[in-house]
Amino acid sequence: MSAQEENVTTESLPLADRVARDIRDLLITGALTPGQRISEAAFSERLDVSRNSLREAFRLLTKDGLLRHEANRGVFVSTPSTDQIIDIYRVRRMLECGALRQAWPKHPATSIMREAVEYAKLQRDQRQWREVGSANMRFHAAVVDLSDSSRLSDFYARVAAELRLSFGLLNDPEQLHSPFVDMNEQILDLVEKGKVTEAATQMELYLTLSERTVLKALERASK
Repeated sequence: MSAQEENVTTESLPLADRVARDIRDLLITGALTPGQRISEAAFSERLDVSRNSLREAFRLLTKDGLLRHEANRGVFVSTPSTDQIIDIYRVRRMLECGALRQAWPKHPATSIMREAVEYAKLQRDQRQWREVGSANMRFHAAVVDLSDSSRLSDFYARVAAELRLSFGLLNDPEQLHSPFVDMNEQILDLVEKGKVTEAATQMELYLTLSERTVLKALERASK
């Protein structure tokens, strides 16, 4: 989907859905963290929407498991459980590896993947780990875009928001992000050479390593 097509699709959504997408984007970029309380007044002003529209967006995101409502306390960003993280990676294997297996090397999404890799390398040199993480999210969203399915891409955006929340639980962002920048580039190189089956196999290894890294870090943090 082109940027212009995406903008048209976004504008055609009901207001509450657009607000929910904006908040989900904040989750994906790491601007919101697990357990953070979301002020209705502040977000109504920040997103320039009425409180009624914001409440409907909160309801949609709560249904998706990204937010939770606590009686007499307000709305909070959800904290993923270990079981949820395992399920996130199960879904990622299906979506990302599947997209790579049928990828076209000259697909427009490969340009986005390349831009994300180069930006991540630059930010890694500057030790800007949140930016590295955001570039990583863009890379993997572009991988799913290789499937040319707007439904899969939209679904992955929800998964990506949960994934970023799991990253927010960890205390060592360098360990979480740094090693995977080069692995992303290796996968992209294989796609650009038309070796899509090998790229899918490499992604499987990537996701297994990433999942183990996240789960082990969470286990250490909980002790």
